[in-house]
Amino acid sequence: MNGLALAQQKMRDAGVADTAVDVFTRFYGLLESGSTGLVREADVDPLTGVPHLDDLQIDAAAAADALARTAVIKLNGGLGTSMGMDRAKSLLPVRGGRTFLDVIADQVLAARAATGARLPLVLMNSFRTRDDSLAALAAHPQLAVDGVPLDFLQNREPKLLVDGLTPVTWEADPTLEWCPPGHGDLYTALLASGVLDALLAAGFRYASVSNSDNLGATPDARVAGWFAASGAPFAAEVARRTPADRKGGHLVVRRSDERIVLRESAQTAPEDADAAADIATHRYFNTNNLWLDLEALAAELGRTGGVLDLPLIRNEKNVDPTDKTSPRVVQIESAMGAAIEVFDGAAVLEVGRERFLPVKTTNDLLVLRSDVYDEDADHRLVAVVDAPYVDLDPAHYALVGDFDAHVPHVPSLRDATSLKVRGAWTFEQGVRVVGDAELVGDGGALPAGATLDATGVHV
Repeated sequence: MNGLALAQQKMRDAGVADTAVDVFTRFYGLLESGSTGLVREADVDPLTGVPHLDDLQIDAAAAADALARTAVIKLNGGLGTSMGMDRAKSLLPVRGGRTFLDVIADQVLAARAATGARLPLVLMNSFRTRDDSLAALAAHPQLAVDGVPLDFLQNREPKLLVDGLTPVTWEADPTLEWCPPGHGDLYTALLASGVLDALLAAGFRYASVSNSDNLGATPDARVAGWFAASGAPFAAEVARRTPADRKGGHLVVRRSDERIVLRESAQTAPEDADAAADIATHRYFNTNNLWLDLEALAAELGRTGGVLDLPLIRNEKNVDPTDKTSPRVVQIESAMGAAIEVFDGAAVLEVGRERFLPVKTTNDLLVLRSDVYDEDADHRLVAVVDAPYVDLDPAHYALVGDFDAHVPHVPSLRDATSLKVRGAWTFEQGVRVVGDAELVGDGGALPAGATLDATGVHV
């Protein structure tokens, strides 16, 4: 059997849905043909003319009607492995002991109370995040909406050996033989799980989709109203890039057909890296907050047999990410935001930075836990000041366990511009960071009530 047949058989033996096997088969063909999925600078133009949410006049009644027909979908398959976690990242405490999922639940329930919308919350889990996440949601029984499940499962696929593109075998940990197909699997999983049909049957026309580690993506009637009025089948929320966003996915216009396309970092050719990072030219990054017209999605999936024409992302890694001597494998991936090029009439909307508050590192986690943000009555996180730039010593703070041990008390960052820490320092209660502060040395304890600034530690 060739590599594709072996992979297909492995997926079917594991009970992977037929539609997911068909999607994998299409991507395997692209991979085998040498496709890299690169989006070259010579083939695109910058995205321009994007409307800003704050400049739009949106009818309040129409916005309320749109929100009443909207479901909230959160991508919840991530384990936070880069921060040393082995369970759902969304179970990490972020505000006053409450987890991402707790805050999301509070946001959804507050929006329901304020608008009267049903707003079901549906998680796209992975096999590794499902049980713990559903157990956590049990603390919020009022979230359940008749006819709509609380979650559905992301699919999985075999990792392929770089040499020969056959499924890898790894007896030390067979679970590492599998990988998620990227969040572009959203559409396949919605269809194969029956959740797409369930949402439509329950009277929902739209879906707001975002990452569970982005607490800025709260239910918003204005955006729902704009999307419904646009008549677009698909929309992406974008924000202005800053120097911190040079490497992220951004939207461009393909010259050959004038379609908006998403260019991820992995789809950028090395020789185009500088041009792609030019935030004056390519001004908008993808927040990964998407809006779907569920009827349009169902029609397109029906037309294509469940296989959307998404671009390939070829991701090469070690089969065991912690063992650099383990075999090199290819993971076939796709991005859900890339579906913008699939739908005729897809739209984009510029939103403020407050709708993009992701936590990818413990640097982000420190800021999100700090007094930089207040939480309003609707459980939205409101920045009181501009977020400072934080750079914690990765040797001592990169993993959540180490971070929590060294930061048992979150310092005040309201008066901080930047914080750089080198060494194993422990923050006691009431520490205040002012201006551009740098802490260097072997480490130790910052005394309770201390002030840290550019000149050092003051008690």
